[in-house]
Amino acid sequence: MTRKIYTFLLYLLLPFVPLKLLWRARKQPEYLEHWQERFGLYTTTFNKPIIWLHCVSVGETHAASPLVKLLQTEFPDHQILLSHTTPTGRQASEQLFGDSVQRVYLPYDVPFAVDNFLNHFKPVLGVLMETELWFNLIHQCKEKRIPLMLLNARLSERSARGYGKLGQLTKEGLRNLATIAVQSHEDAERFQELGGRQIQIMGNLKFDVTAPDEALAMGLRLRAKLNAQDRPVFVAASTRAHGDDNEESLILEAVARANIPNLLTIIVPRHPQRFDTVEALLLKSGNAYIRRSSLSKPTQPKPSNDNANVTVMPTNKKIEFVLGDTMGEMFSYFAACDVAFIGGSLLPLGGQNLIEAAAMGKPVLMGPHTYNFAQASSLAIDNGAAVRVKDANELAEVLEALFANPVRLKDMSGAAYHFSSKNRGATHRCFELIEPFIYRAKKLYKMPWLNEANE
Repeated sequence: MTRKIYTFLLYLLLPFVPLKLLWRARKQPEYLEHWQERFGLYTTTFNKPIIWLHCVSVGETHAASPLVKLLQTEFPDHQILLSHTTPTGRQASEQLFGDSVQRVYLPYDVPFAVDNFLNHFKPVLGVLMETELWFNLIHQCKEKRIPLMLLNARLSERSARGYGKLGQLTKEGLRNLATIAVQSHEDAERFQELGGRQIQIMGNLKFDVTAPDEALAMGLRLRAKLNAQDRPVFVAASTRAHGDDNEESLILEAVARANIPNLLTIIVPRHPQRFDTVEALLLKSGNAYIRRSSLSKPTQPKPSNDNANVTVMPTNKKIEFVLGDTMGEMFSYFAACDVAFIGGSLLPLGGQNLIEAAAMGKPVLMGPHTYNFAQASSLAIDNGAAVRVKDANELAEVLEALFANPVRLKDMSGAAYHFSSKNRGATHRCFELIEPFIYRAKKLYKMPWLNEANE
């Protein structure tokens, strides 16, 4: 495929974009906010040179957090601009950085929108987090002499096959990047096979993400509110759906099979728009539950006409489940638990980030599908910090065995913390790649606003 054909296909799809936004807004109204930005129309202006980072959604935004803070410290005379694709990514940046950074939506990858974005903000440097290859964006950055880097890049075998089918388009895009900083040797080999150059192995930025200072205290308070100081607590984090299947049903099945007296299970869906759907599952299960956002009393929603057959939860039962329906509290959920399962892995979705749980010293369980975090998953298992299960039945068996063996639980907890600690350092390695490009911008464009003291 050539870039002209790629662009032609994007223009064919462009008229359907408003329909897509309206469809997504049914469950997440935020998709209708700032919609003009998705077409390259911006009003925000700055009087500082801009360092731009693109963080698609929540995971990429959190991964970029240590790097953003380091850039703010080392280059206080620059403005950090974060671009996002999803409203949850934008919300995550608001929670993490407040007004210390600016945020917008990245436009669709059609030439006029990309051109408007780059001409409006004129970044001295662009950073694409993880594997975001937008070929018109990459091309125009090259044309405008804006260095564009791919950081914390990962490429699964499945993704490599997909990009490989695009042939010359992928090869040209990768070669127009200033640098590709990858997480592992396997990622480096796959990028190289696709035609990438200037490839550096930097490790995974997510190991450098640290828990908020109050996370441990918040986790302990959560257990206290639930009267669970002496109860075994299990967290199923970042659970997801795939077609008509969902991981929450598998979690309910596993917990029901496991013989763990007095167990409290916290289920935290990956996407906020699924909170009500997961609540309906809990209602149907007949288990006593509560939403994290309304801890004052057990939840008693009235059945609607759409689910008139749903059984309302009994109010005289001990709480067995918590629906984690809050944003930005994942570290606190991990702090509150004894064992963590990482979602997106029981169904073929590639898995979610297990590093946060390990950083809190929690034993990690995961399903068979972890290609999005292949290296981290393998390292965690090799270091005794994690266990892989093949299905809900095995999840029940492993859970029961772990809670029946406090010594193993403690050993895995220590191994998880050690595994997390020893793999840190990617942030400073990435910064060392970024730093020369920012200094070079002054020499190329004679930007007088750059701080002379930084020379």
